[in-house]
Amino acid sequence: MDLERVILSAKQKALRINLNPDLYGTFAEIGAGQEVVRHFFRAGGASGTIAKTISAYDKDFSDAIYGKEAKGRYVCEARIDKMLDHEYNLIEERITREDHPTKQYFAFADTVATINYHKTIQGHGWFGIRFQTSAESEPSEIILHARFHEQDALLQQQTAGMLGVNLIYGAFYFYKRPKEVLQSLYDNLDRDQLEIDMVQMNGPAFADVDNRLLSLQLVKQGMTDAVIFSPDGRNRQAADVLYKKNILAIRGSFRPVTKVNIDMIAKGLAMFKQENKVDPDNIQVLFEITLNNLSAEGDIDEQDFLDRADVLCSIGQTVLISNYKKYYKLVEFFSRHTKKRMGVIMGAATMVEIFNEKYYRNLNGGILEAFGILFSRDLRILLYPWKDQESEALWTSETTPIHPRLKPLYDYLVFNKRILDIEGYDPEVLSIFSRTALESIKRGDDAWVGMVPDFVDRVIKENCLFGFCGTEKPDASGEDPATAAARAIEQKS
Repeated sequence: MDLERVILSAKQKALRINLNPDLYGTFAEIGAGQEVVRHFFRAGGASGTIAKTISAYDKDFSDAIYGKEAKGRYVCEARIDKMLDHEYNLIEERITREDHPTKQYFAFADTVATINYHKTIQGHGWFGIRFQTSAESEPSEIILHARFHEQDALLQQQTAGMLGVNLIYGAFYFYKRPKEVLQSLYDNLDRDQLEIDMVQMNGPAFADVDNRLLSLQLVKQGMTDAVIFSPDGRNRQAADVLYKKNILAIRGSFRPVTKVNIDMIAKGLAMFKQENKVDPDNIQVLFEITLNNLSAEGDIDEQDFLDRADVLCSIGQTVLISNYKKYYKLVEFFSRHTKKRMGVIMGAATMVEIFNEKYYRNLNGGILEAFGILFSRDLRILLYPWKDQESEALWTSETTPIHPRLKPLYDYLVFNKRILDIEGYDPEVLSIFSRTALESIKRGDDAWVGMVPDFVDRVIKENCLFGFCGTEKPDASGEDPATAAARAIEQKS
């Protein structure tokens, strides 16, 4: 039976690191005081661990050390990267291996902004550590972003200090178990105090780590409600991806991506680009998968998740994993990062569910409260038609069967063009469903091939995704899937 992990206090963690004669490094902290290194000084025995501590608070002095930030933002990933590069390189330059053959070098850095006096800007920060697992190893690193929820700057400083200690301790003592590193970040902390919404682990210590699975764990473990990763599989912080963008999102299982998914995004994107308040060059398209969707068949299957992610990344798409069962929560999340016009593509069958009052019984204002949040933003819902399999009736904005009690609200939104029909759709793909394609793949027949675009077909076959175990290999001389997907979407648009 596995023993439960003993949670040490920040002082105990700092003391254990200080008493390890082989750990030696630098602490560089900007903003929120020097809250992390303070724990190591107070624990005792720090003289053999702390090579240097620096806090370059003044912007000009900080720029002289680490260089300027092109966008003028100093609490950002680019800043933490520069800080780690500079400080770690200094250790290697100034401390010779001949004199310290067993030392494991590390550089810890953070750049933090706490809540402002008027409480109009919430605190957040970037934290990172570059470290060796042995004196001979190349360095590895962990970088994370945290949002602070406490309504007092002093409390946020204390939370930042605790988080930094947890990160350093986890890096040295749990690096072989990345999921435990994540769990340990909340030792002596809870979600009410902070939200960790991005983490990335790189280097030889994490050679077998898929950072997309770390993103999934953040949502699964309740550390955050939404994470984003880019087509290259790199975890991204939401503000960096969505800041001041026109966001267009499509939710689905994408198990696998089918021709109807591509038609929805292509035709929806073409319509969205024509909107008056949309800059065609400033659109961020997101393929969203909800945690609820991932766990529809019980516990989350990590391989199934990676199969979906592999397809979406291979065709050049940015992926959002969220815990937002309701669309108004998703739009609320987008609104943290942009005030520009947003769009959500959905099928008419989903629209019927959105207008079902049972989903809003937990709200004091019921469905009206949810819709107040949803449509108080600059939002357009782009409605893709749905064909009823029994009656073969086509559901559009005019024919979608909304409950009579809510029909006036629905008609109001349609009349004011908050709900728009997607035009120019391909009627030949309306009968295609992801679950049918998936069943075909698992049966081992070829019916699924006609349900997915050729570039998705190639990705599934090349990587043996979703249980595909055939021996057929596609022609590798063709376009790469991302290029083919972009071309197909552009042509359909």
